[in-house]
Amino acid sequence: MQRAANDVMQSIVFSAVLDAVAALKSASGGLPNQLLRDVQAIHPNVTFADLPKALQDAIVNSTRSAFTQLLKEGYAVGPRQQMQAQRPMDRVPERDRRVPNDRRTVRHGQGRRGPPRPEGDGPSKGPRGPGGPGGGPSRPRKPPKGKPRLS
Repeated sequence: MQRAANDVMQSIVFSAVLDAVAALKSASGGLPNQLLRDVQAIHPNVTFADLPKALQDAIVNSTRSAFTQLLKEGYAVGPRQQMQAQRPMDRVPERDRRVPNDRRTVRHGQGRRGPPRPEGDGPSKGPRGPGGPGGGPSRPRKPPKGKPRLS
């Protein structure tokens, strides 16, 4: 059974962090002060070249094993243009998703507005009939209640 991409990535990142911590420990040579200096030297603006050699090697190995693990799990890894051009072989062929006589696409008989009108049968009334938003009110407005405003 194929694992979810989230689970695969979580296990990859978790093992990469563990490998990095082990590499930092081994790079310090068992000296706690050196380990602390190495950890404190890691910040958001640090570059790959600024990291200790052991940590650089651990990151390279973790990256390589991450791609291998993704491929083993059945996920495709490659450049975006190449991956979009190739489609998987076991994909269901493309088809028209509309169902014949679908109620969303075909109007059956009378609706709320009456029977369907043939094209060219007089001027369009719009959604609210002849007195709609563009044709003026269909009945006179009531005067507002309360005290009249003096402007």
